[in-house]
Amino acid sequence: MKLEIAVQDVDGVRVAAQGGADRVELCQALPLGGLTPSLGLVELATGVGTDVHVLVRPRAGGFLFTATEVSVMVRDIEALVDAGAAGVVVGALTDDGGGVELDRHALKALVRAAEGIEVTVHRCVDVLLARAADPAALVERLVGLGVARVLTSGGAPWALGGVGTLAALVDAADGRLEVMAGGRVRPGHMAALAQAGVDAVHLSARTPAHDAGPAGPGGGPVVYDSTDPALVQAARSAVLEAGRSPR
Repeated sequence: MKLEIAVQDVDGVRVAAQGGADRVELCQALPLGGLTPSLGLVELATGVGTDVHVLVRPRAGGFLFTATEVSVMVRDIEALVDAGAAGVVVGALTDDGGGVELDRHALKALVRAAEGIEVTVHRCVDVLLARAADPAALVERLVGLGVARVLTSGGAPWALGGVGTLAALVDAADGRLEVMAGGRVRPGHMAALAQAGVDAVHLSARTPAHDAGPAGPGGGPVVYDSTDPALVQAARSAVLEAGRSPR
């Protein structure tokens, strides 16, 4: 399995790379589920020397985006391609009254804007899987869109609880689509996720940090999230150990 670490800053990229991560997902506002980072942050992050996949999500909340929001995402992706991103992480759903589905129109526009760099569809798919969407049918839709991988917990609140669906996604993908397990993943979960056959695991490996300076009106709390080197290394060791164990 490959190891992807979700990070929010350049230091996080460095910590993940030094800890043995295969790639990072770069975003801002992880407590909100992640939002599109600034272009300046992306430009510096891509200079660290590891693959940077950038989350493109214009706001918090759900995944039903307006045409204007999709246009913003397209422009962001075009800029990210120029900034040297190795990939983008996107997702969009639609609800026409007949049920929630992947927004194929929006996703096709986002994939087209990516101009050949890798595209990951994020955990918007868990909205569908939690509503008993057929894993095989979902895989076929994603493969048809031309994306490289899907990030999912198997529709469960956490990836360890969705291992049965993850295994079904892997079987349906048959190597045509990478299946990456994400959602409250911990080092102790790696063996079970490896047994499910997933291609990669995704976690934030973050811990609270404290701003040394005083807080003021409008400055927000002094506590923020920071990528923890020990957690990254523990995750890497667990991935390597899981790879040595027979399935």
